[in-house]
Amino acid sequence: MTMNVLGQVGWTVAYPGLLYIMVVYTSSAFVLVFLPFILYSLYRFFIQLTYFPWALRMRRVLREYPWQLLEAVPSGLGKHPDAREDGMWFELPNPADREEMIPLVFIKHQRSYWWLKRLDGPRTKQHRRAQIEPLWFAGDPRFLAVVAAPGRNGEAPRRLHMLYQRPVFDRRVEPETWDAGSADIERARRAGAAISTAPHSRRTSADHRLHP
Repeated sequence: MTMNVLGQVGWTVAYPGLLYIMVVYTSSAFVLVFLPFILYSLYRFFIQLTYFPWALRMRRVLREYPWQLLEAVPSGLGKHPDAREDGMWFELPNPADREEMIPLVFIKHQRSYWWLKRLDGPRTKQHRRAQIEPLWFAGDPRFLAVVAAPGRNGEAPRRLHMLYQRPVFDRRVEPETWDAGSADIERARRAGAAISTAPHSRRTSADHRLHP
């Protein structure tokens, strides 16, 4: 949140500041030099505003779920066979059945490029992959969670990112809970999940192969 506030202040000052310098202190010959920077600072000003709602959502999740340190969390860059969404993902155990794995897809792509370079893929460098091990995790993979990379000496999380199942914030999508109980659903609601009806249990593609 501190970085969000500082960034917002910075881009708020940058746009009028650059515009003032261009108009008052430079000639028309420098307009083409300053114009790209002015337009970019205006763009970042509006983009920065979108970070605040997600920062507040992460705060709600962290108030409800404690941090966990997870070793060797499977991840990938292509579409997961059991995921609705197409995108990079982490795979985490179902709290109701530790042998069942649930994919959490990076649906929100803002600030996800750093993670893109570190998830498992054919071109991922080992030293970059090591930067997200162990993975800091807080949440329930059936609903929503916050993931983070270990900070210096592994003492604190950094690079926080919000992950969620699309039905959590999109009421038009039929919810799934992977056998979550009423207490689990209520806890997810307190963490910010907008679940209005009792969701049904989901069978993974592996279940369908075993039980046609």
